[in-house]
Amino acid sequence: MNRFEGGGNREAKIKYLDADFQIVMPGSHVICAMTNKRIMIDELRYWSVARQEPYADAAASLEADKRAGILPNQTRG
Repeated sequence: MNRFEGGGNREAKIKYLDADFQIVMPGSHVICAMTNKRIMIDELRYWSVARQEPYADAAASLEADKRAGILPNQTRG
């Protein structure tokens, strides 16, 4: 089975790996851990292996890292 087949319109369960991911339970999408936006599986580009979370875009990934204390909170001033 192709990794994008058989999911219908439900949320996929995914194991996030370094530079790849493994679909544990087929689905059409995942939900961004920061924005709650739906991310289609074929558009998934950002995730955390350590936290096992998907992100809608680079900005959401950066905010998640800041929230987790990985990056300093930077303010403009």
